[in-house]
Amino acid sequence: MAIPSSKAAAEKQRLAEDLAGKQNWRRWGPYLSERQWGTVREDYSAGGTAWEYFPHDHARSRAYRWGEDGLAGFSDDMQHLCLSLALWNGKDPILKERLFGLTSAEGNHGEDVKELYYYLDATPTHSYLKFLYKYPQGEFPYLRLLDENRRRGTDQPEFELLDTGLFDTDRYFDVFVEYAKVGPDDILMLVTVHNRAPSGGPPAKLTLLPQLCFRNTWSWIANGHKPKLSADNGGVKIEHDQLGNFHLACDGSPTLLFCDNETNGRRIFNQSEAKGFFKDAFHEYVIAGNKSAVNPARTGTKAGALYELTVPAGQSAMMRLRLAKSDLATAGKPWDDFDPIFSQRRSEADEFYAGLQQSISDADARLVQRQAFAGMIWSKQFFHYDVPLWLQGDPTQPPPPPERKHGRNSDWKHLNNADVISMPDKWEYPWFAAWDWAFHCVALAEIDAEFAKSQLVLLMREWYMHPNGQLPAYEWAFGDVNPPVHAWAAFRVFQIDRRQRRESNPADTGDLVFLERVFQKLLLNFTWWVNRKDEQGRNIFQGGFLGLDNIGVFDRSKPLPTGGFINQADGTSWMATYCLNLLRIALELAQHDHVYEDIATKFFEHFLAIAAAINGEDEDALGLWDEADQFYYDHLNLPDGENVPMKIQSAVGLIPLLAVEVLEPEMITQLPDFARRMEWYLQHRPQLACLISDWKICGTGDRKLLSLLRGHRMKALLKRMLDETQFLSGQGVRSLSKFHEQHPFRFETGGQTYEIGYWPAESRSGLFGGNSNWRGPVWMPLNFLLIESLQKFHHYYGDDFKIECPTGSGKFITLNEIAEELTCRLTRLVLKGDDGQRPVLKYHPKLATDPHFKDYILFHEYFHGDTGRGCGASHQTGWTGLIAKLLRPRRKPVAPV
Repeated sequence: MAIPSSKAAAEKQRLAEDLAGKQNWRRWGPYLSERQWGTVREDYSAGGTAWEYFPHDHARSRAYRWGEDGLAGFSDDMQHLCLSLALWNGKDPILKERLFGLTSAEGNHGEDVKELYYYLDATPTHSYLKFLYKYPQGEFPYLRLLDENRRRGTDQPEFELLDTGLFDTDRYFDVFVEYAKVGPDDILMLVTVHNRAPSGGPPAKLTLLPQLCFRNTWSWIANGHKPKLSADNGGVKIEHDQLGNFHLACDGSPTLLFCDNETNGRRIFNQSEAKGFFKDAFHEYVIAGNKSAVNPARTGTKAGALYELTVPAGQSAMMRLRLAKSDLATAGKPWDDFDPIFSQRRSEADEFYAGLQQSISDADARLVQRQAFAGMIWSKQFFHYDVPLWLQGDPTQPPPPPERKHGRNSDWKHLNNADVISMPDKWEYPWFAAWDWAFHCVALAEIDAEFAKSQLVLLMREWYMHPNGQLPAYEWAFGDVNPPVHAWAAFRVFQIDRRQRRESNPADTGDLVFLERVFQKLLLNFTWWVNRKDEQGRNIFQGGFLGLDNIGVFDRSKPLPTGGFINQADGTSWMATYCLNLLRIALELAQHDHVYEDIATKFFEHFLAIAAAINGEDEDALGLWDEADQFYYDHLNLPDGENVPMKIQSAVGLIPLLAVEVLEPEMITQLPDFARRMEWYLQHRPQLACLISDWKICGTGDRKLLSLLRGHRMKALLKRMLDETQFLSGQGVRSLSKFHEQHPFRFETGGQTYEIGYWPAESRSGLFGGNSNWRGPVWMPLNFLLIESLQKFHHYYGDDFKIECPTGSGKFITLNEIAEELTCRLTRLVLKGDDGQRPVLKYHPKLATDPHFKDYILFHEYFHGDTGRGCGASHQTGWTGLIAKLLRPRRKPVAPV
C-alpha cells in the first residue's frame, strides 16, 4: 500500500505506516472495557454465578484478575496502563468510576446498563476519539433503578435513567472526553464539561478525577514485578518493565492522589488486619473525606489528578492531560501544541470521513454512519482469558472450588486470549461472540480492512479454535454453537478490501494470502460441523442454539424434555450456505491455483446433497419443506421414531433464502476441471439438478444459480416474508411472523404445554437470560443477509423477474428493488422521519426531540417489530453497526461488492 502524502489522506497515511511496521499507531486505543465485574473471567465461584460472585458493589474495592474497566477508557494494546475518568457531583454515594447497570437477575428483561453515554467519533488508528457521558447533577438513583426494575414484570417496559426525572429540568452535565494522538506514544486527553442547566440558574460543582492505573499482573504470582507510579514535576512518572517509561502531564494544579490497584481486604473479605492504600482509596478520599486512604508518599500503582470545578449554568469548563513517553514529555512544554494538534486531528477525521462519504448526499445519513463507525471503533477491547490457568487457579491465591474443573468451559483448556477484539458491546457483551464478530468485520472493512482481516484470522488461530475444529461461541459457553457465517464474512471482507485496492490499482487481485489462510482453517470447522452436528449422517443438521434466543419452544442447546433431537431448518440451511461460501472462496483461489478446483467440486457436491436432504429428495428423507404451508419448519424427532413438524413461522424458515450463489460464465470457463465435473454430476444426477435450478436455461448473462430454492419456493417464502401482516414491518423483516400474535403455536408433552407467541419487543422469557428475543423484533444481521441474498437472486434472474411487494399491494418490483426497499426500511430506524424524530429513540421524548439528545444515536441490539424503537443492549454497535454499510449507496444493482 502506497503512503499518501496529501493532508486529506493523513489517516490513510497512518494506516499505511502501521501496516508497513513503520509506526505502531494502534498501540494505544479505546481498549478498556466498560464492565469487567460480573464477567466469567472474574468468576471463581463453584456454581458459575458470575454476576453474584463479583457484583458492581465490589468493583471499586476489588482488584480484577484479567482486565480493567473505566469510564471513557484508553489503554495500550496489552492493557498494562489504563487511563480513564472518574466523576462526582457532590451528592452520589460512590465515585462514578464506571458505568452502572443491572445484572441478569435484577433487570426485568435481563442485564441492562442504566447510563446515558455515546460514542460520537473515532478514526481507525484512534488518532482522534470523542465520547459523551451525561451525568445528572442530582444524586444518581442507584437504588431506585434497582428496586423499580426488580418490581416490574417481563410484560412491562424497563425503568431507565431518564424515567427518574433527573434530566427533566436539564440539570445535568454533558461531559465530552476527546483523545488525540500527537504520535504513536504521545496522547492528548481533553475533557469539556457543559452545565446544561438553564442560564441564570445557580452554578454546579463537579469533581473531575482522571486516573491512571496499572492492570494488576503482580498479585497472582510469587515475586511478580510491580510497576510504579509516582509524583513528578506536577504530573505522574510512569515506570513499567514492559511498557517502558511514560509521563502524565496535568494542566493546572490538581491534587495528585496515589494508591495501589489492590483489593481492600477489610471491606471485601472482612480482613481487619489488612493494611495498605487500596483500589478504593480515591472513593474514600473524595466521598468519605478520608485523607489517610491515599498514600502520603505519593507513589503506587493507581494515580489520580483531582480537579474541583464550578461550572456556571449554561456554560462550560475544560481540563487537559498529556500522556507521553518520558523523552517526548520532557522535550518541550506540553501545552504549546495541544490546541493546534486537537484542531488538526478533528480536521483530519472530517477529511477521512468526507472521502468515505462522497456518495452519501444526505447530511443526516452521514452523521448516523459516522457514529456507527465510531461505536464500532470504541467497542474494541483488550480481552484476556487463560482458561487452563483460570480453572487451576493462581499460585498465590486460594485454589478455586473443585467443581469448576468440570464446569463452564472446562473442555476449552487450549483457549488463551490476550488480544484486542471487536466486541458486540463493552457493557452488556464485554466478551467476544463468534457470529457477531463476523458481522463486525464486514462493516469495519469499509474503514479498516486490515483490522477486519486480522480479526477473522485471529478467531481461527489455534488458541481460539478448538483442536476438533469448533469455533468458540462466547465466554459464557464456548461450546455453544453459533451460525457458521465466517466464510461469508471472510469473502465479503476480501471483496471490500479488493474494491478499495483497485481504486489505486485496477489490476489488483486482492489479498489472496488472507483468503487462503482463513479458508484452510474453515475447512477444519466445516469438518467439525459435518462430524458433530449431523445426528443421522443424512445431511440434515441439528446445530443447537445457533444464536436465535427464545425462537423455539425448547432450548435447542440442551437435552429436550421429550428426548430425541430436532432437525433444524436453520441449521441445515446455514450448512448449505456454508458450502456455497466455501465453494465461492475455492473458486476464487482456483483462478490462481488450480489445486482448489477439486475442493470447489467437493463443496458443490456436498451442497447438492444438503439441498436434496432439506427438500426431501433423498431416499427415506422426510425433508423440512411443508408443501401445504409452503414453508420450512424444524422437525422434532422423538425417541420412538415419530417425526413432528414444529410449525412455527419464524426466521428459521426464511434462512434457506440465504443459501444462494451465482456463478459467472467467465469464471466457469477459466476452471475447466470444475466445469467438467459439475456438468457430469448434473447430467448423472438429474433429480438434483432439477431440484435447485434449471441448468439448461441460464440466467442473465449466462450465469448459473446455486440455491436451495427454485423459483416457486423462493416466491412462496418471499410472499410470506413480504406480507405486512406476517414478517414485514415498517422497519424490516421480523424474526417471527405476526401471525402468531393471534395464533400462538402450542406443543404439549409430559403434561406440560410449551408455547410460542409473537413478542415484538423485549423477551418475556428467561430462557436465555431474558434480554434477547427472536420472537418478533427486527434484528439487523438477519435482515442484512436477506438483502444480500436478494441482490444475488436478482443478479441471476434480472429485471424481468418481479415479485409483489408488499404482498397484496398489487405492486410488482424486481428483487433488487425489494432489497432496496428493505434497506430503506432498516435505515429508517435511525434516520430522522418527517416529524424530525428517529424511531429508534421514540421510547422517550427527551431522546427523540431534545436538541442535546436527538442527534446522538443509540445502536440497539434489536428493534420493536411494530414501532422500531430500540430494544436490548443499547450500544450494540457490533452487528447493528451494519447500518453503516447499508447507508453506503451501491454503485449498480449487481452482486454485492
